[in-house]
Amino acid sequence: MATTALDRYQRLESGGLWRPDPDAQRRDVVVTFGEATLVISDKAGRALSHWSLPALRRENPDEVPALYSPGLDGGETLEISDTDMIEAIETVRGVISKSRPRPGRVRLLSAGGIALAIAGLMVLWLPGALREHTLSVVPEVKRVEIGRALAEEIERGAGRPCEDPLGLAALDVFRERMGVEEIRVMSASPRAAVALPGGVVVLDRSVIEDHEDPAVAAGYVIAARQGAPDPLGALLDAAGTRTTFRLLTTGRLPEAAIRRHSERLLAGAQPAVEDGILLAGFDGAGVPSRPYAFAIDVSGETVLPLIEGDPFRGREAPPVLSDSDWVSLQQICRE
Repeated sequence: MATTALDRYQRLESGGLWRPDPDAQRRDVVVTFGEATLVISDKAGRALSHWSLPALRRENPDEVPALYSPGLDGGETLEISDTDMIEAIETVRGVISKSRPRPGRVRLLSAGGIALAIAGLMVLWLPGALREHTLSVVPEVKRVEIGRALAEEIERGAGRPCEDPLGLAALDVFRERMGVEEIRVMSASPRAAVALPGGVVVLDRSVIEDHEDPAVAAGYVIAARQGAPDPLGALLDAAGTRTTFRLLTTGRLPEAAIRRHSERLLAGAQPAVEDGILLAGFDGAGVPSRPYAFAIDVSGETVLPLIEGDPFRGREAPPVLSDSDWVSLQQICRE
């Protein structure tokens, strides 16, 4: 019964008025209903407080707006007018109240069972829920900041970035054409292309220099991004719950977590992407897939779906770059 009630209201959100202590001003906040907590955040998505649902108390029964406290002595309060959120909280409070242990030996056994259930919930549910909530509230500017920090760490193992002035100007045209935040070309990267949080992409110079058609370089950007649809999620998965919680509560990631993830990215293989997903990426970017396919396998045998499924097969594709920009971009790593 408890699971059904919790599932019904999962990820419900509403506004509220939060007071951290009796002498403080009330603040407009966003209240997110989770399976084990109420998360109180500011308008920018920063978490201000986490309240345990089992400990939640209603200070004014049957009145609206409803006034809640976390069951502590600190004077923290939360006022909610949204009827859906009040219904959700009261439903779960009722379920929890019915599940509270009874006196005697049965009470002791029930308390032990509830403790085990809560422990299991924390182990099995909290990491995934914490990850999803963190990803939902991290703003794009923070993702870009993390992506650039990773790119700077990657430089340590991928050689210095190429910075010929004419090449950089052409690279900016290419970046805009591909619809990404930033592209860096490295002089000696072990990975052809790496997609980072915030739309930051790192390319090895060979992607630019070894091919005559700019659609090949575009294909590497598309494949990297389609193979890593949420690079920040991959970072948090590798870094663990503690690092995720730190990002949620402070907006920062430890330098060690950035460094370790950059090393993992350089040591890993290019992610495999399903042909259908890859072709959708080419179609959305307005780039033919045939040049990239033949760059991967000159015989075409292992990339036949990319050749036959080219979204621009039989028709002219929009140019990726002008000839002059492509020539300049190919010279980006010259000394």
